[in-house]
Amino acid sequence: MVLGTLQNSGPLHGHEIRRIAEVTSVSSWGGVSVGALYRELRTMDETGQVESVRTEQVGRRPARTVYRITAQGETELRTLREEAVTEIHHGTDPFGVALLFTRTDDLPTLLGLLKRRREALRVLRDGIAAEGEALHSAGAIGPLDAVMFRRRVIQLDAELAWQDDLDRVIEQAVADASGPRPTGGADDPGAADPADETDETDEPTTEVHT
Repeated sequence: MVLGTLQNSGPLHGHEIRRIAEVTSVSSWGGVSVGALYRELRTMDETGQVESVRTEQVGRRPARTVYRITAQGETELRTLREEAVTEIHHGTDPFGVALLFTRTDDLPTLLGLLKRRREALRVLRDGIAAEGEALHSAGAIGPLDAVMFRRRVIQLDAELAWQDDLDRVIEQAVADASGPRPTGGADDPGAADPADETDETDEPTTEVHT
């Protein structure tokens, strides 16, 4: 994010880069740690990916170092961009683990939790959609940024649609678990009484006199 911002916008100081990160909400959808930005800038300066070009000071505010991307940084940016675009990334999935290790008798409780999850997903989806539209309308983000907001909205729409399927599967499993017992058991009113059954050895015999 830092290298790409410096490549696109030219020399900037850390506060300006942080402000761009905050405006685009890249920490929420891109996994970028805004809090670590200044530390990353110093590390990239030490490794030659960026270099300081001047120091700026406005009034009595602290002096700020302005950085620009170097040739080495351009090379690193191309490598990182290629990896990010061509490699498929999968993170940990605690939600999947919770589903996999849920007992059948806990499924009714799980359905209640899934209702809360659906609402959280819906709120998140609507918030991201509104934020993207507002930033784009205000000219704060460009078309590529806008389409990334749209990508996240589509992902959340897909997650909500998938949860529809999940709810149906769980509801069917709950219904199956609480369905009627198999016929022929001791509690089945239609089951034959063993006392009514007559064994062949208990049948009365008739003597035949010749």
